[in-house]
Amino acid sequence: MADKKSSSKLRGIISAVVGVIAVAVFALYQLGIIDLGTEEEAGSPQDGATSTPSGDLSVEQARTMLGELTVEAENDPPGYDRAMFPHWSSEDGCDTRQTVLERSGESVEMNDDCRAVSGSWYSAYDGETFTDPQDLDIDHMVPLKEGWRSGAHAWTTEEREGFANDLESSPQLWAVSATTNRSKSDSDPADWMPPLESMHCEYVAAWIEVKHVWNLSVDPDEEAALREVLDGC
Repeated sequence: MADKKSSSKLRGIISAVVGVIAVAVFALYQLGIIDLGTEEEAGSPQDGATSTPSGDLSVEQARTMLGELTVEAENDPPGYDRAMFPHWSSEDGCDTRQTVLERSGESVEMNDDCRAVSGSWYSAYDGETFTDPQDLDIDHMVPLKEGWRSGAHAWTTEEREGFANDLESSPQLWAVSATTNRSKSDSDPADWMPPLESMHCEYVAAWIEVKHVWNLSVDPDEEAALREVLDGC
């Protein structure tokens, strides 16, 4: 009988200790001190999926972000020079262009100088696939001169360099066909949209996200064009 009582008492103590631990763990989780792993981990880019580093912004999120942007007449201060946005910065021996090519393509091979020498790249702007990296440009979703016109003229050179080489904070850099990139030039969506119409919703969502992340303004025609596309998504 004594053994049974001892066993029962021991189980009670263990249960009490487990309960205290569970409460403590939950409290720490609520405070953000520990991560219980209840959320799904962010997915890594799939080979050959698209050339976009983002693409998860919903239409409603894009519409909300657009509503938070400053709408004002376009300002084009004199003095713009592309060199004021140092681009294709090098990190760990790989410049930004090569990093975008590596992450955007399928079966990409890099040489010892960290340059893409082979692979397959899908250009989301026109739906074409390329196997020669020389046929691709790295497009700034919001062109550098458009950035200048909508607020970047007041930035430091360091801030402009961050904008020109943004690999993580926004979907700013896209590996696309040289033809579409040069056709786009420094146009905003009021004047240019990708030839592939099925890309329009994703394109304007990415445009809005970049402008929102970098706190850039939109002009009235640009804002109207963005809303028109979103209304059809």
